[in-house]
Amino acid sequence: MTHLDPVTLSRMLTGLTLFVHIIFASIGVGVPLMIALAEWRGIRANDPHYTMLARRWARGFVISVAIGVVTGTSIGLQLSLLWPTFMRVAGQAIALPLFMETFAFFVEAIFLGIYLYTWDRFKNKGLHLLLLIPVAIGSSASAFFITTLNAFMNTPQGFTLKNGVIADFRPLVAMFNPATPTKVSHVLASSYTASAGILAGIAAFSLLRGRDHVYFKKALKLTVMSAFVFALATAVIGDFSGKFLAKYQPEKLAAAEWHFETMERAPLIYGGVLDEAGNVKYALKIPYSLSILAGNSPNTRVIGLEEFPEDERPPLLIHYMFDLKVTIGALLVLIPFLYLLRRYLPGGKTKVPVWLLIGILALGPLAMVAIELGWMFAEFGRQPWIIRGYMKVGEAATTSESVGPMLLMFAVLYLVLCLSCVYVLSRMFRNKDVLTELRQAGLEGGDAK
Repeated sequence: MTHLDPVTLSRMLTGLTLFVHIIFASIGVGVPLMIALAEWRGIRANDPHYTMLARRWARGFVISVAIGVVTGTSIGLQLSLLWPTFMRVAGQAIALPLFMETFAFFVEAIFLGIYLYTWDRFKNKGLHLLLLIPVAIGSSASAFFITTLNAFMNTPQGFTLKNGVIADFRPLVAMFNPATPTKVSHVLASSYTASAGILAGIAAFSLLRGRDHVYFKKALKLTVMSAFVFALATAVIGDFSGKFLAKYQPEKLAAAEWHFETMERAPLIYGGVLDEAGNVKYALKIPYSLSILAGNSPNTRVIGLEEFPEDERPPLLIHYMFDLKVTIGALLVLIPFLYLLRRYLPGGKTKVPVWLLIGILALGPLAMVAIELGWMFAEFGRQPWIIRGYMKVGEAATTSESVGPMLLMFAVLYLVLCLSCVYVLSRMFRNKDVLTELRQAGLEGGDAK
């Protein structure tokens, strides 16, 4: 790594940290909501199987929270060490959301501890469920505040820049910038989708192994139905995100769609390759679709890359990130829809076919890949800016020659953390098998509801 400059190494280390943290952060945002849904269903239907689901999901959730704390702390550390100029200029702008994110996490952690240690302590089971509400709100609020920071980097406002320093700063105006609504809603919906998909995959895996207990059937129904609702919401929000890009970051939309010339009735380009002359080959061109995405009308004028200086254009590689993300998004809607539809087909109520269980098993990994692609698209698509229109990435990074060893150190740390997480979770649930726990609780058989 000695031939790489500090800017490149800083980007690699920050990217690696975000890549790992986003996995645990997404689980941390979405799983509390799924736990709440399971416990609420158990109370409402007086069904202990759903209550058992909530108990077991909560145990695993604690492990992911612990890993997320470490990776989240690493991000805060690296902001100061790797991007000192960015912190000097934008420190006031990001101070409020960072503080509020920490406060939201404290609320989440406190009530999570109380929730875990008060099972069966209340005669009114609804009181225990109420303890989970601050956990779910706190986790989603953490995502909200940290995402507003990223939104500010894309559409900065609420300040003036004097002699390279932010002045006349208005923190709430900076937080609630034009990118905040679409970015926050997309992050939340995609996190809920990924969490529901992961939990659905666990249930599907158990059924594929021949564990035909009603507990797994109920888990599958709850999680797949949730995944469908959240995936559909994510797709709708994605449409709003496209319109946001057309208005506020047209260069990112143009690069994502290989849209070089400003025009009306612009086609949407899916797939393809660019030849040496910059011409698009082997792509599927959907007439008028880019204009419709940008403004709900085929006559919408879509700005092309030709209107931006070459040194301010995002890398054209983001086209493939965008296409793959959209493709996965369609699958995340289609697979749960097929599960819901199969109940109305001949023989559909008897048993879920193997091919569909395999598709459900893939929901979690697919959703997580889509989240990673979405963040990569957001970050690469903002290049060359770290604060769009004000500061470029090369101006914000450290000049230290010690970033290379830090990258290696953190890479080893993240590898150990991820392997430890998998090991601990597998041992935790293997040593206390759900069927054994169900027998101990006197829960055998039954019909799925």
